Amino acid sequence: MLQESNRIEFKVELNDKLEKEVVAFLNNKEGGILYIGVDNNGKPVGISDIDSTQLKIADRIKNNILPSTLGLFDIVTEEIDNISVIKILISSGLEKPYYKKRQGMSPNGCFTRMGTSSQPMSTAMIDDLYSKRIHNTLRNITSPRQDLTFAQLKIYYQERGLELNEKFANSLELLTPDGKFNYVAYLLADENGVSIKVAKYAGTDKVDLIENEEYGYCSLIKATHQVLEKLKIENVTRARVTNTKRVEKNLIAPIPMREAVINAIVHSDFSREIPPVFEIFNDKMIFTSYGGLLPGQSKEDFFSCSSMPRNRELMRVFKDVGLVEQLGSGMSRILKEYDKSIFHISEHFIKVEFPFSLPKDTIIIANGDDNGNEIGDDDSEMMKVLGLLEKNASITAKQMSEQMDISTRKVSRLIKALKESGKIIRVGSDRKGYWKITQ
Repeated sequence: MLQESNRIEFKVELNDKLEKEVVAFLNNKEGGILYIGVDNNGKPVGISDIDSTQLKIADRIKNNILPSTLGLFDIVTEEIDNISVIKILISSGLEKPYYKKRQGMSPNGCFTRMGTSSQPMSTAMIDDLYSKRIHNTLRNITSPRQDLTFAQLKIYYQERGLELNEKFANSLELLTPDGKFNYVAYLLADENGVSIKVAKYAGTDKVDLIENEEYGYCSLIKATHQVLEKLKIENVTRARVTNTKRVEKNLIAPIPMREAVINAIVHSDFSREIPPVFEIFNDKMIFTSYGGLLPGQSKEDFFSCSSMPRNRELMRVFKDVGLVEQLGSGMSRILKEYDKSIFHISEHFIKVEFPFSLPKDTIIIANGDDNGNEIGDDDSEMMKVLGLLEKNASITAKQMSEQMDISTRKVSRLIKALKESGKIIRVGSDRKGYWKITQ
């Protein structure tokens, strides 16, 4: 059963304390989750009109709290014991202190989490947070160009059934305080100077570069899709074939790979004009983003699956167009498949190193052999070869071709692949020897 904690709060119904609880989580180092329709004991009681209540919640959070909360919260419906409740996921904000608009930046308007409750902040705490507030966000950096167009962005919104009206630049916070296009707008525009590199190497280091692609100079949304598609193609399926079974795996688990790509892009520190880089080796993939941990963020915070977006305006747009599902979900999807050790965090960079799931000497499914021939279902035929060799270690290629109804040439190619992958060895001479299955 759920329990209230420093990061979880329950409310039986929507009441006048919503803003207070949200402000406290925004000011909390790890953010938090607010449930509506759950009593103090963690028992779900439900909500009579979920859709209407969700709209009211979103409206109140957006309009009654400062600084802007766009991109910092997510409202979803969750089933607990077959009862529908509302779950509000709230990120830790970068522009602390957050406060209730009506009460202002004062102890009556600023709150923080202390144990399982939300408490007023002292004047000293408010002053300390304000002095550390990060003002140099992308929202406040003027775009190097002001002749921006957004046809690509509008298409991605339309694909999600959303329309961007003439005031979209203001609603998506694409303007500086003085009304000029900001750097967020620059990144999302049809044309810009930002390029994301995907490099491919022949070996395990950067000595032999065999491919260097650039995706960019367009909307960051389009560039992200291009990078995802390129890495999806590179993330081939390998098969380990034995005499009893076949194990097929992508080089990298697809869902964690996708989440790591999006995280590297949406959380990159673009203010230094250093875009993320994606590298492919023959035994791993490494994704590198610039920025390191956020000020005040520990490694424990980083891995806690609580969202603390560096670029909340980008996060909001990525969520709108379906690249991000909900706040904090990306890290949890990665850690479900991989250990924290794949992350390498330094002062200025965060690297994610995905080792390939199967050794490079295994078979690549439908990716061609050394002569460029299509392999297709050869992995299943290799299993048949292994089965025949298990029954008769001295069987000839001609006998196998007759029993499998394939050419002797193909049998020879299958045996060669099994030898090269170390699954069989030849004992004795070609004429009088026999095959030994090693794996």
